[in-house]
This record gives sequence, structure tokens and C-alpha cells, in this order.
Amino acid sequence: MKVTDVKCFTVDCFRTNWVFVKVYTDEGIDGVGEATLEYKEMALWGAVEHIKEYLVGQNPLDIEKHWHAIYRDAYWRGGPVLMSALSAVEMALWDILGKSLNVPVYQLLGGKVNDKVRIYVNGWFAGAKEPEEFGAKAKEAVKRGVTAMKWDPFGKNYLNISNAELDKALRNVAAVREAVGDKVDLLIEGHGRFNTPTGIKIARELEQFKPMFFEEPVPPDNLDALKAVRDKSPVAISAGERLYTRWDYKRMFDMMAADYIQPDISHAGGIMELKKIAAEAECRYIPFAPHNPSGPVANAATLQLAATCPNFEILEIMYSDVEWRKDVTNEALEYKDGYMTIPDKPGLGIEINEKECLKHPYQIHTLRHYTGALTNIRPAKSEFYF
Repeated sequence: MKVTDVKCFTVDCFRTNWVFVKVYTDEGIDGVGEATLEYKEMALWGAVEHIKEYLVGQNPLDIEKHWHAIYRDAYWRGGPVLMSALSAVEMALWDILGKSLNVPVYQLLGGKVNDKVRIYVNGWFAGAKEPEEFGAKAKEAVKRGVTAMKWDPFGKNYLNISNAELDKALRNVAAVREAVGDKVDLLIEGHGRFNTPTGIKIARELEQFKPMFFEEPVPPDNLDALKAVRDKSPVAISAGERLYTRWDYKRMFDMMAADYIQPDISHAGGIMELKKIAAEAECRYIPFAPHNPSGPVANAATLQLAATCPNFEILEIMYSDVEWRKDVTNEALEYKDGYMTIPDKPGLGIEINEKECLKHPYQIHTLRHYTGALTNIRPAKSEFYF
């Protein structure tokens, strides 16, 4: 079997663009991965083209060989663009291998530890602005069976936050806690916003609401700052969506800088790299909670991985999405009582519809996190998809 082509399919999904990567072979077995970078798509396309130069003509089943060759030959190693391109191609190669053997990818990774995985939802708050609106939307989510939910209540603040803005953020969290009761887990997103003393201050204020964790309280560039917040925080700290490969994670682990780790399958090297990172975390009794706010292919790949990890804790997923999500893939998710069942189809268990993808071409989208438009995450017409 030989690789004959590698193509990107970029699909507008309102808040960003999904980037699917498809690898074709001369035996008609194709594989799909996802490299959704959230902005910077043009750089990503170029990185995939460079990988294509290497991969065409190669045996797609030699996954570890290709991963190391692509990683090595980039020379300027790591980073979000190169690693996202590599991650998507790696996923696609696992998809091809699973299909060629007619087994799901989880079987190739040692089989299932988990038949189903607990999820927490992101995006449930779409359109909310005031604490009362967040509370009302949280109630709606719980009625649909949601048992854990994440959001960023901090507006457009960066590094510092005024007492008035912090008070509003805390009223937001209080409104959600009151709306959902004590049986629903709350996960508070920081998006790497704050400096060290502000992160500590916020963590202490959040304790009263018993959150599952406070995510990425400081920017990702300095793990010493993350460690400083964790050391003084009365609530668990999660981080890692903007770390790439096991080498980046080594220092986090050596420092014990986070209580939960959140590598992203689309950015940190793909399926096997996350499997290795999860295993390192397992040695340190750190729960594995993958970052997963992207599209349907990344979600399918992460479910296959989560099935095989003993220290898997909880998986992020989007609550609703653009109405054409159901058209661009054959995704079929089974959700019940806060858990998602691991699919058993060969490979990743998902296919993209190339013609439907082309109906929703790339659109320019910019980062919303520091503009006050963070909850503008869905179009007026959107659909639940689980």
C-alpha cells in the first residue's frame, strides 16, 4: 500500500474553520484526520503541503517511522502549526491502518479500558451576557442530561481584573451553581488570561463554588507561573492545551504544575503522542482530560484514544454546532446520562463528505477571547448534535 495524495478540506463553522486532512492510498483505503488550529489556517495548509512532499509514495502503515521523520525533518521543531499538521496526518494513518485490518483504532492501542467516557460540554452558554442568562442556559443544558459544563466568565480581561469585573464573574458562577445544584460539575475556563497574583486571587474566590477545576489561569508560556498558582490554589488547576509533544509535557510533569492535563489530539502530535503523554501522567496519578472543542473528526479520534487510557477522566465536547455539521461527516454519537459511548466501527469510525465540505469554504474569523464577544460562538440557527 502506498500514499497517493494528501488533501486539506477547510470548512467554515462560524467561530473558526475546521481543517480536515485526508490521506489517499493506491488501494482505495483513505484516512481522515483533523488539524483545526482555530485561526492561522493558511499557515497550516502550507505545513500539510510540506508533509505531503514526504509522504506520497510511502507505506501509510509505518506510522511511528513517518511521525519521527516528519518531526525530525521540520528542524524547527514543535509549535502549533507544524504539530497540528503532523497530528492530523498521524490520525489519518491510524484510520487507514484500522480500516485495512477492519478493527477500530482503540483495538490497535491495546483494546478498551472504557466502554464509555464522561463528557463535559462547552458552548452551552451561546449568546449569554449577564449572570442570569448564563443561569437560564445552564438549566436548559441540565434538562438535556448534561452533568458537567465549562465556560469562561471573565469577559475581555487580560492579566488583571478589576474588583467590579471580578464581582460580575463571580456572580456569573454563582448563578450557574444555583441553577444546576450541587450534582453538576462546573469547570471554570481561564483561557490563559491572568498574571500570577490575579490567578491566585481568582482561584481562592472560586473555592466557594466547588469547581472541578480552574483551567489555564495564566498564559501558557511560563510553567513556573502555572506552578506558582497551583501551589497556592485551593481548587484543582488544569492546563496543557497549548503544549506540544511529550517533551513539552516532561517539564510540566517534573514540576507537577497542574492537577489535570489537557493535551489536544489535533495539536500535540496525534493519537499515539497523546497515548504516551497520558501514560506519563498515569505514573504521576494525574487525570487525563483531553482538550476537545474542535470538529467531528478530532472528536472521533479522541474517543478512540480515551477508550484505552486507564487515567482518562473526562472529555470536552461542544454542546451544539452549525447545522451543516451533520452533512460534512457521517458522525453518529451515542450520549446518555453524561457519558458518550465509544464507537466500534473500523478505523476512527468517521468519514467526511468532500462535496459537502466544499459547500462551506474558508471564512476569515478572528480571536474573540479578549474582545467581549466570547459567547458569540454559534449562529442564530444551530443544532444539538448528541
